[in-house]
Amino acid sequence: MSRSTALHTDRYELTMLDAALRDGTAQRRCVFEVFGRRLSGGRRFGVVAGTGRLLHAIQDFRFGDDELRYLHDEKVVDAATLDFLADYRFTGSVTGYREGEVYFPGSPLLTIEGTFAEAVILETLALSILNYDSAVATAAARMSVAAGDRPLAEMGSRRASEEAAVAAARAAYIAGFSATSNLEAGRRWGVPTMGTAAHAWTLLHDSEEDAFRSQVDALGSATTLLVDTYDITEGVRTAVRVAGTGLGGVRIDSGDLPIVAGEVRELLDELGATGTRITVTSDLDEYALAALAASPVDAYGVGTSVATGSGVPTAGLVFKLVAREAADGSWVGVAKASAQKASHGGRKAAFRTLDAGTATSELVVVSDGFEELSTAAEHPDARPLQTTLMHHGEADAAALGAAGVQAARAHHARVREELPVRALALSKADPALPTEYREAQ
Repeated sequence: MSRSTALHTDRYELTMLDAALRDGTAQRRCVFEVFGRRLSGGRRFGVVAGTGRLLHAIQDFRFGDDELRYLHDEKVVDAATLDFLADYRFTGSVTGYREGEVYFPGSPLLTIEGTFAEAVILETLALSILNYDSAVATAAARMSVAAGDRPLAEMGSRRASEEAAVAAARAAYIAGFSATSNLEAGRRWGVPTMGTAAHAWTLLHDSEEDAFRSQVDALGSATTLLVDTYDITEGVRTAVRVAGTGLGGVRIDSGDLPIVAGEVRELLDELGATGTRITVTSDLDEYALAALAASPVDAYGVGTSVATGSGVPTAGLVFKLVAREAADGSWVGVAKASAQKASHGGRKAAFRTLDAGTATSELVVVSDGFEELSTAAEHPDARPLQTTLMHHGEADAAALGAAGVQAARAHHARVREELPVRALALSKADPALPTEYREAQ
């Protein structure tokens, strides 16, 4: 099978291209924008994730023999369009929010500029990546806030498709998780990996003690032993007897966690294992993490909830044409006016206004044309939110690969510090910052 991403798209992208090549509008220069009309799930902020993955995917958006043969056999487009696609390379530009940035309704997260022909067919690819990854990152950021300084491990691979599992691990790491159980995410994106044993390991052996002893022999006494396969109290006693008071950690995967964690901590201390850490991993989400804040827990493992966006599996982002070249060469801002789905036309520049280092608004400056858009005169402390991600079809190397993931993670940690305290609450509410639109002067 080809590694091309070109058919990770909806059919109507190519039928629009086919018609545009016929009527002569295919080469009109256009500006497309990715944004969200609202924050899904009543969240107070969103987190941009998937940008680096998208840049790789755009570079792999090539129509090889297999893809062209399929389009021909299925009569999706005509022969002239097949010829166009055979030579397709995206040569336009992509600007947008840095990966890891927080966003709000109307934030122009991604702007794709190029001819209609080369830009329109990227719609499905851009949305499928950004919608999922940003939903996971937003949920992960809320969990990171709830966890405070306690480390979080992502363990959701078995609750997502195989590629979504890798994407989820990457997005969660960007938004504050410290590790993943997914080895492919480690290999591909440099996310730290972790993991020791499941209940099957204990059940394999003739006794819990045999299982623990074998694990300690293999991994050393600093390992973490899963103590709730049978009786938790006996499991803890057996773990310390086998590994000694230098046992690295115990993991609890069931029960009333705040109560059980307290009892386990008390027993560990009684047995002299005062340095043994407690990790809990039972169906956690941001609300469960917040409920455990006062419990003697040292680390968390989160699975289903983070890989599914904690009940909000998509960020609700859309991809819209916002400006196009007119027949006379001038630029025209265009916008959808449908009820409940209206958009703001025009090319945009986005800024975050700050007051003593705390964010106060999302300021979006709008223009039909391509003049320099600025807010420096009225808001000298405003932070520009957009950066160049692709220029003439070439991706910014700093946004790619494992290095791009590390940069995104560091950026997210910085910008989350700007958010007002109300943004960090878990209850449903309006966005923490208002989005203000201003026409370019």
